[in-house]
Amino acid sequence: MKNRSRANELDAAHHLHPYSNMRMIEAEGPLIITRGEGIRVFDEGGKAYIEAMSGLWCAGLGFSEHRLAEAAYRQMKELPYYHSFNNRAPAIVGELAAEMMAWAPVPMGRVLFANSGSESNDAAWKIVHYVNNLRGKPGKKKFIARDRGYHGTTAVASALSGLESGKAIFDLPIGGVLRVSAPHYYGGARPGESEAAFTDRLVAELRDLIAQEGADTIAAFIAEPVTGGGGVLIPPADYYPRIQDVLKANDILFIADEVISGFVRLGEPFGTQIFGLKPDIITVAKMLSAAYAPISALYLSEEICATLAEGSDRMGYFGHGYTYSGHPVSAAVALETLRIYREDGVIDNARRVGAHLQAGLRALGDHPLVGEARGIGMIGALELAEDKAARKPFDPARGIGARVLRSAMDRGLILRNIPGDIIAFSPPLITTEAEVDQILALTRQALDEIWAWLRAQG
Repeated sequence: MKNRSRANELDAAHHLHPYSNMRMIEAEGPLIITRGEGIRVFDEGGKAYIEAMSGLWCAGLGFSEHRLAEAAYRQMKELPYYHSFNNRAPAIVGELAAEMMAWAPVPMGRVLFANSGSESNDAAWKIVHYVNNLRGKPGKKKFIARDRGYHGTTAVASALSGLESGKAIFDLPIGGVLRVSAPHYYGGARPGESEAAFTDRLVAELRDLIAQEGADTIAAFIAEPVTGGGGVLIPPADYYPRIQDVLKANDILFIADEVISGFVRLGEPFGTQIFGLKPDIITVAKMLSAAYAPISALYLSEEICATLAEGSDRMGYFGHGYTYSGHPVSAAVALETLRIYREDGVIDNARRVGAHLQAGLRALGDHPLVGEARGIGMIGALELAEDKAARKPFDPARGIGARVLRSAMDRGLILRNIPGDIIAFSPPLITTEAEVDQILALTRQALDEIWAWLRAQG
C-alpha cells in the first residue's frame, strides 16, 4: 500500500463521499486537493491539474478569484448570518435579488433563494403543487420529465431525473412523474430517421402522453435547456418552440432547469435566451456564485407570485424556506460574482473561447474512438463509440470512458466520464484559448493511448 498522508487517512476513515465507491476510498483514499490557482487545482503532492470540469460544472471564475474572497470576508465581518423568515432579511439579499432580476432572461416576478440546485428543483415541485391547490385544480399535479435529464439528489429532484442508476435502492422514483424521450438525435434517432422526423416523433410523443394522462392531471414540464449530467445533449433547433406550443395549449407550466446553463455557461447569460424559452419558473445555482459559496434560487413568474401572495394572505404566511435561504455571506459572494461577469469581460470571453472550444471538440470528432462531438459555449462532450458509422457504443463493462479519464488525469487533466462513455468538458469561463488548446491536446493524447490499448487487445 502506498504511503498515505494524514489528510488522506482521516478522510478515508471518517468521510462518506457523494457518488464515490466507498470500498475504493477505504482501500486507497481519495485524491486530496489542497489549493487552486486560475483554472488549475493542486493535490497534496504539488501536482497540478487543469480542472476542465470547473469542479462540478460550477467554478466559473476558477479557483483563486480574490474579489470573491474579499466579498465574503467583508460580509462575514459585517453580518455573518441572518435569516429571511418572519418578514426580516439581511440587507445584502435585496441587493442580490434586484441584480438577479436585472439578469432575468424573460420577465419574472421575484426570486426565492435556496442552497443548491437540488433544493431549487425540489422547491419548484412544491410551489407548483401549492399554486394548483390555490387555483382550485387539486388533480393537476403530475410532472413530465425527460429521459437522461438530471435535476438533483433530493428525493423529488432524484425522482424527476431521468438517470436510473442507483434510484431503485432509494425507493425512487416517487409517483406522479411521467417520462418522455431525451431530445438527442445522435443517440435516439431510428435508423434512417431525419432530424426533422425525430423532432416530429418527440412532439407527437408529448401530445400522446398528455392525451393519455389527461391535461387536467398534468401540472408542469421540467427540462434543462441543454442536458448536462445526462451527457451534454443539444436539442434540435425546432424542438423547444414546438414543445412549448403543446405545453401552452394544455395549460402546463414550463420549468427551465438552468442550474448548469444559467449565468454564461452556454456563452450567453441563459439558455432561455439561446433557445427562445418562455418558462414560468427558472431554477439556477452553480454559476450564481461561481461555486465560491453555496447558493441557489428560483425565478418565479408574476402570475405565480400573485398566487403565492394570495395564499400567504389566506394562511398568514408562505410556508417554505430554509435556515440558510439567502445567507448573507453567500449573497455577497453571488452579487460580486455577477458584477465580475458584467465588468471583467467574462461574457465576451466565454463567447470567444467557447467558439474555440467547440471547433476543437469537432476536430476531435474525427478520432477513431469518438462517435459524436457536441457542445455549445463553454460546455461540450465526446461520446465514444465502438463503431462510428453504426453509432454503436462500447459494452459498458469494458469501462472505456473511465480509462480515458484515468489517462487524462495521469497527464494532469480533470474531465468527467458520464455513463455511456461520454467525456464531458465544462472549463471555467476565464479559460483562455491557449488553455483550451492544452485541454484538447491532453485529451487527444488520452484518446490515442486508449485507442492503442484497444488495438493491442484485438
